[in-house]
Amino acid sequence: MKPKVVAIIQARMGSNRLPGKSIADLAGKPLLWQVLERVKRSQRIDEIVLATTNKPEDDVLAGIAKGCGVSSFRGAENDLVDRYYEAAKVHKADVVVRICADNPVLEPAEIDRIIEFHLQGKSDFSSNTHNINGNEYPDGLGAEVFDFSKLEEVWKVTTDPRNREHPHTYFYEHPDQYRIGTVPCPAAFRRPDLKLDVNTSEELAFIRAIYEYWYPKKRDFHITDIIWWYDNIKSVTSP
Repeated sequence: MKPKVVAIIQARMGSNRLPGKSIADLAGKPLLWQVLERVKRSQRIDEIVLATTNKPEDDVLAGIAKGCGVSSFRGAENDLVDRYYEAAKVHKADVVVRICADNPVLEPAEIDRIIEFHLQGKSDFSSNTHNINGNEYPDGLGAEVFDFSKLEEVWKVTTDPRNREHPHTYFYEHPDQYRIGTVPCPAAFRRPDLKLDVNTSEELAFIRAIYEYWYPKKRDFHITDIIWWYDNIKSVTSP
């Protein structure tokens, strides 16, 4: 039978570096809303789930997800392995696609590309996030993909608080147990110098400038559009 592919998007209001960034305005919508709308364009994802915490402050995030037609799962604040595991179990995922909610210019086709690669069975943990194994992707376009069975293994064995907070680190730290795979970034946007996630107020301002330029013209703007803007518009307007 065809495996069920579930994208689990992690978000919480209590970000250490930029609290409340998930509800920051991007072209008139919350940042999280923009992330969800881009992920919804994926062709290989069967279900999308927002995984947030049980804290009342994160009710607003569950509300945004509901407004986008996306389910929510509420779980542990700092134990991300448990939050992912329980969300995946509730939604009967065979394959988990891990997505961070601080990537508001995710590329749906690149998410699909890494899912397709993973489904070929050549790796246990597949990623086209920034420059994994020299893939030369910009930072903020892709995703991480792993089978539920592998997530369950990690959930059972790891006790290190750092690994419990970062679901991907255990895989990378145990190359003897897990095959790590990636795909090369397409030549048209092979720009590992570009950082397109949001962790600081400066990075938020940068992403806002992209949205202010492109969103009114082309809501599904592509990474090649961003690169054109960066090379031709931003370079002119920058002080």
